[in-house]
Amino acid sequence: MTKKNILHMLSPQQNVSPFDVNMACDAGYDLIVPYTNVNLSDIKSLVQDAIFSRSISNAQKTGIFICGKDASLALDMMNTARESMVPPFQVSVFPDPAGSFTTAAAMVACTEKTLKEKFNTNFKNKNVIIYGGKGIVGGISSIMCAEAGAKCTIVGYDGIENVSKKAKEYKNRFGVEITPGDGSNDELNSSYLPNADIIFCAARAGTQVISLDQMKIANSVKVIADVNAVPPSGIEGVGLKDDNSTHECGAFSIGPLTSGDIKVKTQYEMFKKMCNTDKPLYLNFQEALNISRNILGLKY
Repeated sequence: MTKKNILHMLSPQQNVSPFDVNMACDAGYDLIVPYTNVNLSDIKSLVQDAIFSRSISNAQKTGIFICGKDASLALDMMNTARESMVPPFQVSVFPDPAGSFTTAAAMVACTEKTLKEKFNTNFKNKNVIIYGGKGIVGGISSIMCAEAGAKCTIVGYDGIENVSKKAKEYKNRFGVEITPGDGSNDELNSSYLPNADIIFCAARAGTQVISLDQMKIANSVKVIADVNAVPPSGIEGVGLKDDNSTHECGAFSIGPLTSGDIKVKTQYEMFKKMCNTDKPLYLNFQEALNISRNILGLKY
């Protein structure tokens, strides 16, 4: 009898995402079991229940997916899961809290493609301004860009103190230098635009943070990417389906449905990879970025 592919979804929140369930089913999982209100302290026992209940030959038909809305917690859960394995009893683990790892990967990879095709350049030494950078997608994209050599500023809207804490957290955990930015009023919010080479918007859905009038001073910007698919757009003038469209400020714009298509394909490929592997995989946001790049035909 053929053994089924089983995915255990672990969430620190009260629900798992129907989006993730659908994606995992389409990628090849036969059975998906949700676990909610999971604490970090629960991970070891849950993982060891999963690894010891199947033969070694069928272990790779079991996967663990980590949900939630906290990137650091999700990575801590993955690390604890990995430490809880007892070789040769091991299974694959994939964190993607709120879809943030794959969303950030898609936005960054789409921007890399535009930089390469339109300017024959990359992120190295570029000034990247990330509006909504204190959030989970903005934070992960800032780490990806910084690791690629960019100078990143994450802009928050509730004063400099909280966004500074995030920048410090990213430095301590990932060794990247991220500059905190205060966007608590329009004047401060606009102050980052004149020197921006690349602008990302990962602000709260349905919230416009930059207007066309403000964008008039973004004289050096090359690429704009907005992941907000709920009107109004986070950056005024970016269309849902923009795919290297010309924004009114002169930059190339990437809309949320364009990067969203790559996000869906990336998450699908990561689930599929877990389904088909013959060895345990630990798929973090760096792996998500590599897969997004491959989908877009980028070589790194």
